[in-house]
Amino acid sequence: MVKKKNNRGWVRLIEVFIAIFLISGVLLLIANKTSSKEESISATTSEQEIAILRNIQLNYTLRTEILNANSLPIEWEYFSDKIPNVKNKIVELIPPTIDCKAKLCLINDTCILDELAKSNIYAEAVVISADLNTYSPRQLKLFCSEEEVD
Repeated sequence: MVKKKNNRGWVRLIEVFIAIFLISGVLLLIANKTSSKEESISATTSEQEIAILRNIQLNYTLRTEILNANSLPIEWEYFSDKIPNVKNKIVELIPPTIDCKAKLCLINDTCILDELAKSNIYAEAVVISADLNTYSPRQLKLFCSEEEVD
């Protein structure tokens, strides 16, 4: 007499492994989509910041205003008083999807904002060093983050 073995235990084990593989695959797919979305936002924000800074860097009037500014560093709140044309240009060029602040510092200073409470802050800097009459290197740094949607 040949005794038939019970294969139900092996079938259950295979089912568990297949379920684990399926769940792992779905989780990896979700994680990959989230990561690529963040990279896309980062790249877009960085490109927008660079475009704004390049626009200021190539504008002779704005460059001269920056080079003639005294008592550095200048925080964003004081741009209206000390370098108003630069602030107006930044505000004009900022897309509505991001929130930006700037800071003007000497070239060797650590140029950071104190109130960086938000996550995902993207920063870009440009050096403004001279015009035809003045050599006074400074860095203009732009800090941007996504607008919070309520």
